[in-house]
Amino acid sequence: MPIRILPPQLINQIAAGEVVERPASVVKELVENAFDASARSVEIDVEQGGLRMIRIRDDGCGIDREDLPLALSRHATSKIASLEDLERVASMGFRGEALPSISSVARLTLTSRIRGERCAWRVTADGTETDFDIEPAADPDGTTVEVRDLFYNTPARRKFLRSEKTEFSHIETLVRRMALSRFDVGFALKHDERTVLNLRPAETRAEIDRRLALVVGESFLENALAVEFSAAGLSLSGWVGLPTFSRSQADMQFFYVNARLIRDKLVSYAIKQAYRDVLYHGRQPVYVLYLELDPALVDVNAHPAKLEVRFRDSRLIHDFLFRALHRALAEAKPQAVETGPVSMAEDIPAQAVSAPKFSKPYRQTGLPLQVGEQLQSYAELYSVPAAQPKQPAATDSDEPSAPPLGFAVAHLHGAFILAESRNGLVVVDAHAAHERITYEKLKEQVGAGSVPMQPLLLPIGIQVTAAEADLAEEAAGVFERLGIELRRTGPEALMLRALPAVLADADGERLVRDVLSDINQHGHSLRIEQSMNEVLATMACHGSVRANRKLTVPEMNMLLREMEATERSGQCNHGRPTWVELNLKDLNRLFMRGQ
Repeated sequence: MPIRILPPQLINQIAAGEVVERPASVVKELVENAFDASARSVEIDVEQGGLRMIRIRDDGCGIDREDLPLALSRHATSKIASLEDLERVASMGFRGEALPSISSVARLTLTSRIRGERCAWRVTADGTETDFDIEPAADPDGTTVEVRDLFYNTPARRKFLRSEKTEFSHIETLVRRMALSRFDVGFALKHDERTVLNLRPAETRAEIDRRLALVVGESFLENALAVEFSAAGLSLSGWVGLPTFSRSQADMQFFYVNARLIRDKLVSYAIKQAYRDVLYHGRQPVYVLYLELDPALVDVNAHPAKLEVRFRDSRLIHDFLFRALHRALAEAKPQAVETGPVSMAEDIPAQAVSAPKFSKPYRQTGLPLQVGEQLQSYAELYSVPAAQPKQPAATDSDEPSAPPLGFAVAHLHGAFILAESRNGLVVVDAHAAHERITYEKLKEQVGAGSVPMQPLLLPIGIQVTAAEADLAEEAAGVFERLGIELRRTGPEALMLRALPAVLADADGERLVRDVLSDINQHGHSLRIEQSMNEVLATMACHGSVRANRKLTVPEMNMLLREMEATERSGQCNHGRPTWVELNLKDLNRLFMRGQ
């Protein structure tokens, strides 16, 4: 077959296959153009899920009459002029492919008016034109792009589209995500003449919160921590959901690089790593995050639809994101509750379960999970005597603050601590809370390279298989780093001589067997070092408070105070909540007080 040059329309249709996947792709390209035009308002009208019509109107700077034909030509753009511009591109669009690609698979009308001009100018296209007829039009300042009959001339592409409802769902999801990228821009979305979204520009803190609530839900605001972190020329801001506010799917994850909505495996992995100690298995974190960096450090020309980017220094980005979010989640500890009068008659839903005061208020919602571990004595886990704390009744009226988790009043069913807080009633899962405390202590000690050991009065002989004995001998250095003194005394025998001081009362033989199992699973040498936290989590579970012995008030209060001082104390090592709070408003509602 001879080599031939393809006709312009076919070239554009091939390009459209990369840029225009479905109606939502058209909306994305056109809204990004509105952003680049400095628009403060974007109106999106859709009919039949975008299959019949998509109209996007903005109040941006507009396009000159003479430039309208160029806007419909491939690789014509005002946003870059050189390779240096491309390497530092800060605009949303830059290739000059969107409008000609769309016009090659739909009937497109472009109308624009420069501020101060007497009228607007309009041009139409369907991908076949070489000359354009420019006509005057009556339109306000800005640009209107109307796209009709998408894929009318490529029926095979149209067959791959879903129902009108599904296609519009993609558009709505996209617009919500883009609305979070530019709080200073107003958005209006209509489907078949029905208003779906109407978002005014948000500039104040209250207005930003309202937009967040409208886009991702009120519950996100109540369960989110604000993030502000800068280092090495990078800046991260936004909100991350608390681990107890997680999802079964990754449908509430919004990440923006220099205001550009992206999907990136490196970013997703770094965020997942930051949550690894606190998120329940199989759950997905929730976040709205904004990364700002020098445009030269990120290649936005890595994907035809610009949904993916390539970072120049991927390790720097990973470490920065992990450090910022790991620290934000670690600092989510209960804060002191200011004393003062509390209303006794506020009307709130009876089902609402509130959470304590964090850096940003939220509800610590419980997962429908149960802990089946047995309990045992708690007092002996501490090497220092428990001092009797001041009780609520003895709180001075002029005391500036009360402990965030309050003071213990009862030990329920040998498992739960009930505490009276300034806000109401706190319920604590004693095992889960102490497991987190023990885990954080072990991590800190291992990180410092000095795990205090507690020699056993009577060494414990452990019968194992020959393979387990070999493994214990090979991993002697790992056991020593963990604060466990273990020696091989025969072909199938081990001798346990010391345990970490924080686990001195644990079942030593069972602990050794479980650690051996972890080491066998992860492998020794480098892999076990990378999985050290999982081993420490196993050890912490052995050293945590067990049940069916009533804890005394001093013992319970000591646990509450340690929780308040421990990072990530809102979740156990498996991501389950360690405590919840019913505030006075909740209790009033339950008993219909003030009604």
